[in-house]
Amino acid sequence: MSDELLMRDKVAVVTGAGRGIGRAIAVAFAQQGARVVVNDLGCGKDGTGKDPSPADEVTHEIIIRGGQATAHHGDASDAAQAQSLIDLATSTYGGLDVLVCMAGIARDKTALKMDEASFDAVYRNNVKSALLPAQAAARVFAQQRRGGHIVLCTSIAGLFGNYGQLNGAAASGAVYGMTRTLAIELKKQEVRVNAIAPVARTRMTDELPMFQGMPEESYGAQFVAPVAVFLSTKLCGELTGEVLSVAGAKVSVYRVMESEGAVLDDPRSVWDPREIARRFDDLSRL
Repeated sequence: MSDELLMRDKVAVVTGAGRGIGRAIAVAFAQQGARVVVNDLGCGKDGTGKDPSPADEVTHEIIIRGGQATAHHGDASDAAQAQSLIDLATSTYGGLDVLVCMAGIARDKTALKMDEASFDAVYRNNVKSALLPAQAAARVFAQQRRGGHIVLCTSIAGLFGNYGQLNGAAASGAVYGMTRTLAIELKKQEVRVNAIAPVARTRMTDELPMFQGMPEESYGAQFVAPVAVFLSTKLCGELTGEVLSVAGAKVSVYRVMESEGAVLDDPRSVWDPREIARRFDDLSRL
């Protein structure tokens, strides 16, 4: 192998790695020299069913290309199975350096058609499949005392909202808050925690109006993988708590910003609603 490999001998866990973006990341990591645990429950887009073949196929693909990989077929949103995923990495390869959480499901519906079961399923799965592996990985990083990288998956819908994706947006918003909080809490351990907000055409997004009639290669999962490599290596330096968006060949950074605001002359006084309306342009100025 070349000395230029960015992840030589690193141990990486990638959830949701049997298809789409997760698969592209797992393969890219292996190409950069990482030993990869390929996690995928093999469920349907809506979270139902189970199939070991997606994880097995990606693992086989990595191995026949000369890489090292191990399959894990558990549900990353289940505490015991998330723990077993991290345990598999440490027992098989002797440690852990990188966790990338790409597992998720979708049951898109507008707000007025959203049933409780669809909301609960997406929110629980997409939030806990980030939280539980991240907790387990963070404990390993703390014990190893050599830092580490965690990359979570949020979405543009979670940051700005999107028609028909109330449950997914709520979950992605939670993952954004989780990214920021983990970045703060794990900074002393030199664990970098960042997120990717991908705009990519996969089986999860193929039915969205924005992708209809558009060549698949324009927004394929292959565009996201290099960003995951960047966030999982020393190339990202001390970068933590950030959200990088990938939309085809475009990479950008999303940040929550506070306006300059406005302050009353008398700090003991209370704003009048009419004054808020009158001075709204002033208090909302960035």
